[in-house]
Amino acid sequence: MNEIQTPPSLYAAREPVFPRRVSGAFRNLKWVIMIVTLGIYYITPLLRWDRGPNLPDQAVLVDLANRRFFFFMIEIWPDEFYFIAGLLIMAGLGLFLFTSALGRVWCGYACPQTVWTDLYILVERWIEGDRNARVRLWNAKWDARKVRLRVTKWVVWLLIGLATGGAWIFYFTDAPTLARDLVTGNAHPIAYTTMAILTATTFFFGGFAREQICIYACPWPRIQAAMMDEDTLVVAYRDWRGEPRGKLKKGQEDVQQGDCIDCMACVNVCPMGIDIRDGQQLECITCALCIDACDEVMDRIGKPRGLISYMALKDEAAERAGGHPKNVWKHIFRPRTILYTTLWSAVGIAMIVALFIRSPIDVNVTPERNPLFVTLSDGSIRNTYTLRLRNKHGEDRPFRISLASEADFVMGIEGAEGLEVIVPADSTLTQRLYITAPAGSAEAASERTEIRFWIDDAVSADRVNADTVFNGAGG
Repeated sequence: MNEIQTPPSLYAAREPVFPRRVSGAFRNLKWVIMIVTLGIYYITPLLRWDRGPNLPDQAVLVDLANRRFFFFMIEIWPDEFYFIAGLLIMAGLGLFLFTSALGRVWCGYACPQTVWTDLYILVERWIEGDRNARVRLWNAKWDARKVRLRVTKWVVWLLIGLATGGAWIFYFTDAPTLARDLVTGNAHPIAYTTMAILTATTFFFGGFAREQICIYACPWPRIQAAMMDEDTLVVAYRDWRGEPRGKLKKGQEDVQQGDCIDCMACVNVCPMGIDIRDGQQLECITCALCIDACDEVMDRIGKPRGLISYMALKDEAAERAGGHPKNVWKHIFRPRTILYTTLWSAVGIAMIVALFIRSPIDVNVTPERNPLFVTLSDGSIRNTYTLRLRNKHGEDRPFRISLASEADFVMGIEGAEGLEVIVPADSTLTQRLYITAPAGSAEAASERTEIRFWIDDAVSADRVNADTVFNGAGG
């Protein structure tokens, strides 16, 4: 009788990655970017900006309650969402530009997953030691020392996650007030829930998932190929110089051996746990730490730097033949990158122009549809309109309403005497208007008459208009 064999498992457990500490130009650049980006993230909600007595004084604030976005001297209203869309377009074009020029530099230097993972690995190294010590601790049995080190590390990670979640919610309401409410237990449950979710995700993604987020969860590694070509500068290993690799033996020189001494330094510093000598790989985030590690080894053994470095695939044939690569700027400035730069600049300039020419008054007039008109006792025809007038100034403003028409219309404002209304600072006023056409007039007898409302700021003399129609009895 044949026994049924169980098929082998296709699941492979994750091999933990313990990057070794390295020093060099690219590692220093990553430290600078990490400090700057984290500093911006954590400090920005605490910055103040005086906008007057009627507006919040937080420099950067997403005011969901009042549907506004404040960025220092700039205030964005819901009807100006095109500014947010423009920023997203610029972010996308910027990502395309940097990827086409330098590969996944965003992933390697500025992506939040990379920045927080770098911070978590730094904490891990401070507490548990460098790579060899962490590997030994990982393989060691659980004892008092291992528990102490792990708990200490996890507590620090948790505090970083807590600060991350806390800083995020500070962007959506006044930071000092919310901080006091969080400590006293008076904050809204949504604040605690959001903070808890972001704390947990930061703790898990930066501390445990790490490179798996980049490999399995992030879509960008699959998309980046469309942004790259043979002129793109990527981190690569010059196998024609390094192979055949072999261990360096003291006192012996093998003319057949390449410059690579198979020291594994490039592998040991890689936060993704890959071997760059195997060629271009989806997992590579172009952090260039392997360049620092390899250059350090080349210096020690007296070989020229650059065995691993940024290079374009177009230069491979020339370098294999002993030639020289093209100037790096010729790879960066090419039709594709120039197109992305032009589009990025055009969107940015358009947004700046729109920001400076926008009106501080916004008006919308909507005629009532049910009924379209009312016939009064004297035979005149009256239409009702809903006026929405937005005052974007930081102070109350009086606005005069007038009608641009040669017809003999009579206009009135519900609940007000005269044709002037006061709109509170930085708010929207909804007001009903009445337009009446005298009996026997052409406007009363016609089906539709085009009319225009004018809104005048009594303080600044700014003017805006809104076009609509008057519905007569002719319909």
